[in-house]
Amino acid sequence: MCSIFGIFGLQPGDDVQALRRQSLELSQKQRHRGPDWSGVYHDDGAILVHERLAIVDPAGGSQPLRSADGELVLAVNGEIYNHRELKAELAQDYAFQTGSDCEVINALYREDEPASFLNRLNGIFAFALWDKAKGRALIARDPIGVCPLYWGHDREGRLCVASEMKALAPICADVAQFPPGHYYEFSTDAEDGGPRPALRKYYDTAWRDYAAVEGVQLAKDELREAFERAVHRQLMTDVPYGVLLSGGLDSSLVAAVAARYARHRIEDNDTTEAWWPRLHSFAIGLEGSPDLAAAEVAAKALGTVHHGFTYTFQEGLDAIPEVIRHIETYDVTTIRASTPMYLLARRIKAMGVKMVLSGEGSDEIFGGYLYFHKAPNAREFHEELVRKLDALHNYDCLRANKSMMAWGVEPRVPFLDVEFLDVAMKMDALHKMIDKGSAGAQRMEKGVLREAFDGYLPESILWRQKEQFSDGVGYGWIDGLKAHAEAQVSDRELAAADKRFPVNPPQTKEAYLYRTLFEQHYPGQACAETVPGGKSIACSSPAAIAWDASFAKMADPSGRAVSGVHNAAL
Repeated sequence: MCSIFGIFGLQPGDDVQALRRQSLELSQKQRHRGPDWSGVYHDDGAILVHERLAIVDPAGGSQPLRSADGELVLAVNGEIYNHRELKAELAQDYAFQTGSDCEVINALYREDEPASFLNRLNGIFAFALWDKAKGRALIARDPIGVCPLYWGHDREGRLCVASEMKALAPICADVAQFPPGHYYEFSTDAEDGGPRPALRKYYDTAWRDYAAVEGVQLAKDELREAFERAVHRQLMTDVPYGVLLSGGLDSSLVAAVAARYARHRIEDNDTTEAWWPRLHSFAIGLEGSPDLAAAEVAAKALGTVHHGFTYTFQEGLDAIPEVIRHIETYDVTTIRASTPMYLLARRIKAMGVKMVLSGEGSDEIFGGYLYFHKAPNAREFHEELVRKLDALHNYDCLRANKSMMAWGVEPRVPFLDVEFLDVAMKMDALHKMIDKGSAGAQRMEKGVLREAFDGYLPESILWRQKEQFSDGVGYGWIDGLKAHAEAQVSDRELAAADKRFPVNPPQTKEAYLYRTLFEQHYPGQACAETVPGGKSIACSSPAAIAWDASFAKMADPSGRAVSGVHNAAL
């Protein structure tokens, strides 16, 4: 994973060399994402800059990637996990110039329409492709939005794209998030038959509609095997890697499956020994945190080389301004959880690890948040899952990606593998709901997932109740942040919040404090509008607050806001 920066729509008379220098300076603001190498391409129509974090083909694979004839230029942030299969399926010969997994995008572009080949990619990606011969640009983002991407226009109307907002905010008054699952193409020769500028959705699956999944059952073996394939695919790497292990169900399942494949190199079809066969796991928390204790149990059972780190409240508090600069949001839950993750990434980087697997996405697929106990029926349960998946690029994906990439550590998320999503989301949500007619473990959220992996983990981990990361690192973390904000923000300031911040005015002193720090780096309405608003109960969408009358009175993003939900659901 890396960073990209691009300018398109250069016109005769533009000072290309000056724009090239400006592009390099702006791309440098993202260099934490790609500390290994910088590459730049320019001609009279486009400029592309790439900051590389070398994970696959570290000796080669530098970007921007160019076709043998020099006509195609590609800058990619991401990984294409099924690149070998796609290469084998090419209808035309293509002269690959590197061993990069991402170069297959150039080959697919040569022989297929964007909407078709983008749906064949299994990976996480945000890319900008320039077809010099046709004067054509293609920009696209992965289906869920695991990889960040922003776009806007400079004062001369040139289209600009970048992996992070910080590279565009200085020159684009209209900076915005590029939507996941979409592509944009335009041609300088549109009047001569080239594509007219258009943003199009390419990722649209049948399972989004509850009617398409109603009544569908799924065998436990099918669910488990689909997830095992996803983890196996994402072990594609030529550098040292590890797993994040909080001791919760999701990260522990990722670690358990990864441990089964870690000794062999998947790029050689598991026929040779892995370059780094010992699996390392990482956790962080305040002294005495629930996650640190549970992670030790899981790591011992799985046989990982485990590293549990502690941080103090003050260390976390000191990091928050820099965390907000990196993650580019003022969302309270995201900042709470990003801070320990940011500190953990720094520790991981210091140990020479460049890639980690993480458990994001499971709660959005299986209804793991505690408020799902209150879902009135399977249809509403399913519709909330779809809403949560649609919003992931603003929350968990943003947190995991930007917190880790702040230190040049690539996070991968097997639960959001597109093939696994198609399997797990085709199941009727009725089978994901908490069974209020039974007792004990069967009443636990994500029961269908836990049962599918019976025997993979110690019972205390397999059936551990959901603990949101910002809670699991230690309850003193959130309590301390609230107390600090109370001392920093006056009642009068909060009462006038809607005057200072007309877009998504903060409702609490903690939110006000974060918004103030965000504004220092990202002023203006456009930057503020890149962050969604609305009330939430324990990470719910605003719509789900209607599930229980008590939710509206105690809306707080912490999971502890519904800590009594198990008893209340009896």
